[in-house]
Amino acid sequence: MSEVLLDAVWDAAKTLPFLLGAYLLLEFFEHRWAGRQPALLTKLGPVGGALLGCVPQCGFSVAAANFYAARLITPGTLLAVFLATSDEALLILLSRPQALQETARLLGVKLAAAVALGLLADWALRRFYKAPVKPALHELCEHQHCGCGAHGILRPALQHTGHIFLFLLAVNAALGCLLHLAGEEAISRFLLTGSAFQPLLAALLGFIPNCAASVLLTELYLAGSLSFGSAVAGLCTGAGLGLAVLFRVNRPQRENFFLTGALYAGAVATGVLCNWLFPGG
Repeated sequence: MSEVLLDAVWDAAKTLPFLLGAYLLLEFFEHRWAGRQPALLTKLGPVGGALLGCVPQCGFSVAAANFYAARLITPGTLLAVFLATSDEALLILLSRPQALQETARLLGVKLAAAVALGLLADWALRRFYKAPVKPALHELCEHQHCGCGAHGILRPALQHTGHIFLFLLAVNAALGCLLHLAGEEAISRFLLTGSAFQPLLAALLGFIPNCAASVLLTELYLAGSLSFGSAVAGLCTGAGLGLAVLFRVNRPQRENFFLTGALYAGAVATGVLCNWLFPGG
């Protein structure tokens, strides 16, 4: 159990540079471009979001959740980052020279799926939902009572970072303990090896905002208990701590559930398609 708690501290600590960097940028944008979206983030788009999400850690998903809460990136860009994020999975695969082909295939599939889902989401919103998207950092600040605007840039950024770090630490510790108590065998049975429903179940497991979930999915795939498509489905929803931060900082909550549903649908569809294209993979 002590190892589980140490892992929780380490997982939360790894997000600190990204959290602080994201909040420093948000504070700078609020002071420099109040009421307008910075051109750089506006042009990032789902393609740029997918490329950043491919970096093997969940820091960019955490930063993207904060940027979206401040309405500095589009829903499609956020979904692209989340879908492309693989947390610890790529590091495990890269440590196995014999799995190099699987690593390249996984990266290619996740990147293509992230770009496709992100572009589709942004197109659908432009086509069917005309509400303007305005920067909303002040709403985020009011929710956390940080006093932005009265204390410059550094102090509010540190306050935001501290609040979210403590939240992530609590979430990680609780989920790590649950996974430890459940055990790998029980989770493996839950995933129904060989079943057509495996991608749906793996995608649900991927939602656990803890690197232990992505590690477990990767190990089960390498051991042959998980098909390639099911591993893809689980790792596509495995946005690490990004989803936890999204539910913590973004309002309204129904929007977060909608984005989560879109992420799940995209992950399952990608997994089912992969199982069809790579039946022996």
